[in-house]
Amino acid sequence: MSRLKGKIALITGGNSGIGLATARLFVAEGAKVLLTGRNQKALNAAAEELGPNAIIFKMDVLDGQARKKVFATIQEKFEHLDIVFANAGTAALGSIAEMSEETFDQTMRTNVTGVFLTVQAALPFLRAGSSVILNGSIAGRLGFLPGAGAYSASKEAISALSRSMAAELSPRGIRVNVVAPGFTKTPIWTDTAQTTIDKLQTGIPLNRWGDADEIAKAVLFLASDDSSYVNISEIVVDGGVSGALFAAPNWRS
Repeated sequence: MSRLKGKIALITGGNSGIGLATARLFVAEGAKVLLTGRNQKALNAAAEELGPNAIIFKMDVLDGQARKKVFATIQEKFEHLDIVFANAGTAALGSIAEMSEETFDQTMRTNVTGVFLTVQAALPFLRAGSSVILNGSIAGRLGFLPGAGAYSASKEAISALSRSMAAELSPRGIRVNVVAPGFTKTPIWTDTAQTTIDKLQTGIPLNRWGDADEIAKAVLFLASDDSSYVNISEIVVDGGVSGALFAAPNWRS
């Protein structure tokens, strides 16, 4: 039985990586998916792949006018939402000494303010039983890579934001949860040197990077009625990095 049959889902940042993998899974499970992203070419490819149960929108989560158009379409075509996956984000890196104020601010605005504004705009369309999922990261829980201060701060803010959102929305029967991926094969890492990829892998107890599909399965669980009593929780999908550091290959004898 399809776990999302008849459900309407909004996924931001959905033209690649975890967002697109989640959209594929949602469609396969019977949902109609509204997919946003900033790359029109990638969005067109996603629309062709996903078929008639997906609607694409070119939208930056910080663009108020674009956001209004998306939610006007939701109002016109569906009148409600059952699932919001606030996934859009950026991963700009830079040392404390070198990162510009502009880059730091943009990282925080995209990764935190963008999530807040997405959920805020979705509120009038959410009913009892709806599920809101925020894309966090283990970067907010651990001392992460050098140069990832802004990114880590933004992802820890997502965890705090989710708890406050849930405090407000739980009385309405709306669940709010976070999925926190670890090292996952997505386009964010495309320009990373293979030597760095290999070195990072030695710190993962399962001794491999995750696939976007594996994160998507956790999002599906949080979106579906399988998790109907899961609220104000954070599901970590990281191959064991944040749970058992010393189980990783680089610590094995």
